[in-house]
Amino acid sequence: MTGSFLGRPPITPQVQAHFDEDMADSGYVWNVSRLWAYQPETIDRLFKLMSQAFKPSGLAFRQRGILVTAAASTLGDSYCSMAWGGKLAGATDPDLAAGVLTGRDGELSDQEKAMAAWARKIVKDPNATTPADVQALRDAGLNDEQVFAITAFVALRIAFSTINDALGAQPDPQLVESLPKQVVDAVTYGRPASPATTRT
Repeated sequence: MTGSFLGRPPITPQVQAHFDEDMADSGYVWNVSRLWAYQPETIDRLFKLMSQAFKPSGLAFRQRGILVTAAASTLGDSYCSMAWGGKLAGATDPDLAAGVLTGRDGELSDQEKAMAAWARKIVKDPNATTPADVQALRDAGLNDEQVFAITAFVALRIAFSTINDALGAQPDPQLVESLPKQVVDAVTYGRPASPATTRT
């Protein structure tokens, strides 16, 4: 099993390097890495582009996690919701992460609430945003460069999630087992975890 709708891609040296990195970092090869093994150079460039887009915002990892979890949960992407819900829980606490995943932003700062709301609007209907929505971000302390940065970052994350979801990428059972209960319980949408028998 591959953890997606596609079969096993050829294992090139570049693909093997990705798999080896997963093993070193996590102790297993992620399903998303198997899927993107069809275009390892593309995923490398996409991740670099995401980082490039986010960097001008000057925001911290916590805010990056809030943007991703707000967007992924609105899109219904269980994989990124779990992966980044876990990261956000580690950077803050599980209840805050679960709150963002379920649209309850009470533990966020006013600026973070505005950012989470903006990420959700981008996912739901980018053509429905208004100047007032952008002004709300300015009122929360973001300048126009930061607004562009977080918008570009969220849009790239949506593209990544869309590819993963369309091709059936499933959350790894090892990932699910590593997460706080609050995060797992918050993700009631999207694809279920792949069977624990998945192998490299």
